[in-house]
Amino acid sequence: QVPLVESGGGLVQAGGSLRLSCAASGRTFNRYAMGWFRQAPGKEREFVAAIGWTSGRTYYADSVRGRFTITRDNAKNTVYLQMISLKPEDTAVYFCAAHGNLDVIMHGPDYWGQGTQVTVSS
Repeated sequence: QVPLVESGGGLVQAGGSLRLSCAASGRTFNRYAMGWFRQAPGKEREFVAAIGWTSGRTYYADSVRGRFTITRDNAKNTVYLQMISLKPEDTAVYFCAAHGNLDVIMHGPDYWGQGTQVTVSS
């Protein structure tokens, strides 16, 4: 098990910024690829971004590339999602996720956090 706890969500105006954090428990954090997903009301959960063990590789959904940045601090067992130029369509519950393989995580993580709400007002 890899318990994941997200924080940093909230209400922001369009064009604003937020940084989400996801704290993981356990001593094997640096062996997992980490990712972010989101689920808007009435829609399926979708992949947002992922990062490999050593931060050398990252993947982004086309809808957020250039606006969102995923990073990780293995010393703090934490992964971050910096979001800028937010749009109302970014409104969703954002979930942190973990998987042993970066090339697989976007298709089905092994572990999920409980989610944090991000609301972007127009």
